Amino acid sequence: MRLCLIVAIATMMTLTLTAADLAGTWKGTMETQMGPVETIITLQAGEALAGTVKMADFEGKIEKAKLEGDKISFEINIQYGTVSFAGTVSGDEMKLNVTGTTGSMMTLIAKRQK
Repeated sequence: MRLCLIVAIATMMTLTLTAADLAGTWKGTMETQMGPVETIITLQAGEALAGTVKMADFEGKIEKAKLEGDKISFEINIQYGTVSFAGTVSGDEMKLNVTGTTGSMMTLIAKRQK
């Protein structure tokens, strides 16, 4: 029984990501109403999840960021309003649902650049 508890705790600890674990540049392309848009997410090392997102001609600072286990969410504000990102992180891949300024939904799969 004690061994099972130790294994369960160790497993939970390995599945918990920190902001420092995600530091780096992540790139992906999402299909929008205007066609494919390359998206670059730059995350900084540190205790809190921080950085920037660049999409086509728009760039915004990451705000309201949350990281709970493998779940990630954040927003950026651009000229036309707020863009929201929510999804999961696994290794060097983020799968994000993106809500645009008009409420349109898009999918972004971003991979960490090495």
